[in-house]
Amino acid sequence: MTATLTRAATAVEARILGLLLPYHRTSGPASPDPAGHPEQLRQIRQFTDAGEPVLFTLPGFPCKSPNPAKVLGHLPDEGERLSLGFLDRLCARIGELYEPGARILICSDGHIFGDLIHVPDAHIDAYGDALRALIAREGLHHLDTFDLRDVHGDLDHDTKRRLVTDAHAPALPSLRELARTDEETARLYRGITRFLVEDTADFTGTRSALQRECRSRAYGVIARSRAWGDLIAHCHPRSVRLSIHPQRPGAEKFGIRLLDAADAWATPWHTTVLREADGTARLMRRADAERLGRLVLKDGRPSHYEETGVSP
Repeated sequence: MTATLTRAATAVEARILGLLLPYHRTSGPASPDPAGHPEQLRQIRQFTDAGEPVLFTLPGFPCKSPNPAKVLGHLPDEGERLSLGFLDRLCARIGELYEPGARILICSDGHIFGDLIHVPDAHIDAYGDALRALIAREGLHHLDTFDLRDVHGDLDHDTKRRLVTDAHAPALPSLRELARTDEETARLYRGITRFLVEDTADFTGTRSALQRECRSRAYGVIARSRAWGDLIAHCHPRSVRLSIHPQRPGAEKFGIRLLDAADAWATPWHTTVLREADGTARLMRRADAERLGRLVLKDGRPSHYEETGVSP
């Protein structure tokens, strides 16, 4: 390849990454310069050098939180619709500057830790089916889906969880040690623990007992999440790896923000949407959105809230 073509390819990689950088969800100082993200440039280059569509893999969209104070139900709603639409438009914009285009594989991870977050597999199946239907109905042609049902044939979910965990999950003692020595792992552990505490709506013991129980479950969730990530990497060894969690600059994964929220850890599956008077969509707990807006139904199901102008 000539120097001119090499520079042109590098420019394309930087321009593609430049489309993602405004939505970077980071745990450190933000870097708006593509050159500050060499790992992502390398991952994109795998495709641009070959003249192939860029494949992004995004673990997420697992299921709805089991806490009714946070979400409207167990099926996708306006939060998922807006987030998926954003991801599809992002791919379309990449296609405008790079002819082969881009695709995002939504790797729904609900089944891998459903038993640990106390969400039944039937609800996770229903969420995944509705997510696929939403993608088809909205005409989101740049998105595909992948979940535990695509792995290990017709085995039951418990068996699949065990097989994936045994093959790919880190040992819990090593994970606990990492949480003591690595700040990124510690931050993730604290974030997952907080989610588990907030999502447990039916615990009958003391607050301190709940926190101990959730701290134990958090290690399992992280271990299985990493197992899921390794499985995705095994199935798709070439991809640009995205994450819905904040990621430090220079990390292998690129944290991406789907919608505006005051909490950097907020996702559509832990919150509901409040549509403000100016049209802005914000993620917040259902209990908070109820105080600020009125419920909107779509196709007979709760979808989101619209701001009424009433102070909380």
